[in-house]
Amino acid sequence: SAVLNLTLCILGVTFLYSILHVTFASTPSSTLSSSDIPMLLVGYGFGASFVALFMQLGGGIYTKAADVGADLVGKIEQSIPEDDPRNPATIADLVGDMVGDCVGSSADVFESVAAEIIGAMILGSTLSNEANMPEEVATKFLFFPLIVHAMDIIVSSIGIAFVGGQSTADSNPMIQLQKGYRVALGLSVVGFYIITWWLLEDPENPGSAFKFFGCGITGMVCAYIIVLSTQYYTDYDYRPVQSIAEASTTGHGTNIIVGISVGMKATFIPTITVAIAVLTAYHLGASTGIGEDGRNAGLFGTAVATMGMLSNAVYILSMNNYGPIADNAGGIAEMSMQPEHVRDVTDRLDAAGNVTKAVTKGYSIGSASMACFLLFGAFMDEFSEFAGVPFKSVDIATPEVLIGGLIGSMIIFFFTGLAISAVGRTAHEVVIEVRRQFAENPDIMTYKAKPDYERCVALVTQAALREMRFPGLLCVVTPIIVGLVFRFVGESSNRPLLGAEVLAAYLMFGTVTGILMALFLDTTGGAWDNAKKYIELGNFGGKNSEAHKASITGDTVGDPFKDTAGPALHVVIKLLSTTILVAGPLFVATM
Repeated sequence: SAVLNLTLCILGVTFLYSILHVTFASTPSSTLSSSDIPMLLVGYGFGASFVALFMQLGGGIYTKAADVGADLVGKIEQSIPEDDPRNPATIADLVGDMVGDCVGSSADVFESVAAEIIGAMILGSTLSNEANMPEEVATKFLFFPLIVHAMDIIVSSIGIAFVGGQSTADSNPMIQLQKGYRVALGLSVVGFYIITWWLLEDPENPGSAFKFFGCGITGMVCAYIIVLSTQYYTDYDYRPVQSIAEASTTGHGTNIIVGISVGMKATFIPTITVAIAVLTAYHLGASTGIGEDGRNAGLFGTAVATMGMLSNAVYILSMNNYGPIADNAGGIAEMSMQPEHVRDVTDRLDAAGNVTKAVTKGYSIGSASMACFLLFGAFMDEFSEFAGVPFKSVDIATPEVLIGGLIGSMIIFFFTGLAISAVGRTAHEVVIEVRRQFAENPDIMTYKAKPDYERCVALVTQAALREMRFPGLLCVVTPIIVGLVFRFVGESSNRPLLGAEVLAAYLMFGTVTGILMALFLDTTGGAWDNAKKYIELGNFGGKNSEAHKASITGDTVGDPFKDTAGPALHVVIKLLSTTILVAGPLFVATM
């Protein structure tokens, strides 16, 4: 599914570019050139982001409402195991794993790659125009992103083939998954070198290809560090998760306190890593000497670093999809009443799946932060074109600009609150329904009667569709309203780019806040989940102990963090950019 996902993304961009090129730039009398076409592709990225938001948000509400409802009544009130066939919400929970984790994450990676390809094509065409490159060289810069992601499909497929081999029943599944990741990463380094040498060597600036290769390596190293950091903070083999499990022995409150502290501390390494990667890639790109002042070459360098980070996105998405598949395998084992040793194996697979899902989320937010920087560069280039005047800096000391930044940060918190409260309301309905079925049909607990699974599935489906509308529209409509209001303020005060400057602040502040919030939510939820699994292995009293009950509380609180609000924020911070890019002409005042 991961291979198909990226293949469709690349084919979509290629097909749309071909259609637009034939329509608008194929004849000598055409008003547009080949380098102008990428600006028209922005709508593709916006559509991918818009759909991905609803898939992540709606899927997250579905899966976590069912999960929370099943756990609260099944585990805590009825003291039955997770995924027990007597629980009316079990089927909804298992279906939700696919809806939220597989479909939602696939849409997230699809739109990440689509936005990154289009942003890199815009920056590549801008750089080639500024440097007056020959058409042959300019075309290579333009199509570089598509070739890199075609390579991604090949190297990731080879990495996937390496997963397996000889292993024992008690071996750690993460060892096999990491082996395949290292193979894919090593092959992507080789492939990236060949492609940069072939496509990014500017005859006027010898050595530029190797410097851009260095940008790509920077992105790969950044991704690898983020993967290791996320694993450290969410895998129960390491101290952070074990500290949450230990805190559970003293009650529910200490579990929550330690879990939140772990999530907050987990933002440090990814943030510093991304900051260093952006600086390194920018200055490596600028040092190529292409262009007038090196700015556009630096921005293209960050685009190349983002492509390096996403150069094995297929494999990362495959690791993510492993998680819900392993979870469902455990559910099927429990529902079909398999022997205890079967469930023990699926529990180990499920625990590794929690780590892979957390790793994918960390990888996704890291790539999103890099992609947003290059989309910000594309945003400034686009507004320069529309306004006819240079747009290279934003003065946050201007009151209107600062207001835009504050609104951007606020929207992230408001959206997060809406997403979490949507899960809470829907889970409330599920809890009431599950309690009703247990109360009205006591034979369910003795296996004499089957619960009404369909009722819970219908309930969470309707609620997810209802609850995702307002948060989704909020993310799209707010930047448009902000941009239009300050565009008219700019017209009245003879500042034609005020709307663009306010939106730039909105985008910058919203992106920074969203990245940190998503890192916190993803890591906290994953750590709480695996702390529960660590106790279920027999540590600190094992299943049904007081520590286990406290860990269930932490896991329940963390569910909407890591599987609803966090993943949705990955999309939101890119949707801000694509929305502004699509609606760009509306925000430039006519003087």
